[in-house]
Amino acid sequence: MIQDIAPHEYRNEYRPKPPEKDSIALYFEDHAVLMRKTAEGIEYPTFGDIEHLNEEIYEEYTYLFAIDGERYYLVDEINRVRLSPFTMENTEVFRAADPQYRAFAGITGYQLYNWYKNHKYCGRCGSFLKKDEKERMLFCEKCHNMEYPKISPATIIGVLDGDRILMSKYAGRSYKKYALLAGFVEIGETVEETVKREVMEEVGLKVKNVRYYKSQPWSFSDTVLMGFYCDLDGEDKITLDEEELALAEWFERDKIPVEPSRDSLTNEMIMKFKNGEIQ
Repeated sequence: MIQDIAPHEYRNEYRPKPPEKDSIALYFEDHAVLMRKTAEGIEYPTFGDIEHLNEEIYEEYTYLFAIDGERYYLVDEINRVRLSPFTMENTEVFRAADPQYRAFAGITGYQLYNWYKNHKYCGRCGSFLKKDEKERMLFCEKCHNMEYPKISPATIIGVLDGDRILMSKYAGRSYKKYALLAGFVEIGETVEETVKREVMEEVGLKVKNVRYYKSQPWSFSDTVLMGFYCDLDGEDKITLDEEELALAEWFERDKIPVEPSRDSLTNEMIMKFKNGEIQ
C-alpha cells in the first residue's frame, strides 16, 4: 500500500526547525503539486531551487515531517513563470508514481496543505489562527480555541459468501474501477456497527462474523481506512442504493476482474480473497 515505504523511515513528530537549502519544498494549488518527472521518478524542488522566486521563503513556511532525515515543508506564493524545470501535476499522480516514498510524502503533504488552507480562521470567534510551536495544532489567541488535523475514520468492507465476494462501482465519481463497499463511521457507533449499517444501506444485505483485517491512512480524503471482512447472513438479493453505487455484483473467486496495484487497502483485500488467502 502507498504508506509501505520501508526501508525508508517516516517521522511525523512536529519539529518546526527552520529549513535549509536542501530541504524539500512542497507547493500545492488546489489539486495540483509542483514537481518534475525524471528517469529515477518524481522529484520536488528544494528551497535552494526556488529561493529566487520568493525572498521570504525562509521565513514563511510550515514544517510537515521528515523521511530518512530529509525534512519536508509547505511553501506558498511562488512565481512559477520563472521555474522552468518543474510543472504542476494533478495529485492523482501519487497513486502510481515512483519512488513510492516520495509519492507517500506528496499525498501526506497534500492532506496537511488542505487542513492548513481550510483552518485559517477560528470557527468559534472568527479570529486568525496561529501555529503552535510544540505540536501540530492551531490556536486562537482571543477565545483559546484549539484545532488539530482532521482525520475521518471509515470502513472498507469485503462481504463474502463462500467463494464469492461482493464488489461495487461508485456512482457519480471519476473512479470507475471495481471497489468494495465502504462508509464513514458515524457519531455514536462502533466500527463493527458501521460495517453492518453500510452494507444494509448500500445493498440491502445482512452480514455476520465481522472481523478486522488491516488499516491504512488515506490522505486523498483525510481518512484512516479500516478494512473488515464479513459473511453474508441470509438472502443474497441485492437492493442497490443508486445514489451511492452504480452497480454491485457477486464474483466467484476465480472470476474477479481485478489486478494487483500497490496503492490501496481495497485492492489488497480483493487480491487476498482472489488468491485464496482469505476464506
